Amino acid sequence: MSLFKKTLNKLIKKNISVATVESCTGGLLASTFIKHTNASKIFKFGFITYSNESKIKFLKIKKNVLNKHGAVSYEVAKCMVENLYKIEKSLITISTTGIAGPKGGTINKPVGLIYIGLKYKFNTKIYKKRFKGTRIKIQKDVVKFIFNKINHLI
Repeated sequence: MSLFKKTLNKLIKKNISVATVESCTGGLLASTFIKHTNASKIFKFGFITYSNESKIKFLKIKKNVLNKHGAVSYEVAKCMVENLYKIEKSLITISTTGIAGPKGGTINKPVGLIYIGLKYKFNTKIYKKRFKGTRIKIQKDVVKFIFNKINHLI
């Protein structure tokens, strides 16, 4: 059984709801949940907030946070996951923001730099990871990383 199916089955068995807000993964995370049978039992909500404007409008992230830290930052990943929880009180909320490439990286924020927010019940953890490969490989590796974390968490 795949990691994805195994994790989904555990979420269903324990009745743990999930909501996502994605930037760099562009819906791949939500899609990975939804493509499995019975996902509707636990998957509640998914946002794709790719632009800064959508992060401000829908997630109520302050402009000064985005201006000071940039969309690809610990602070924005934390705001994304915590503000999503305010919208949808799922037991697990997840955020992704980063640079999947192939362009857009800088010395301080290289291609493959991803921040992942994971809130379970009342605990929030932000992961700073660096993934390598093509754009789609980076996105897939981010999703796999998240499913691994959820699998160990629950």
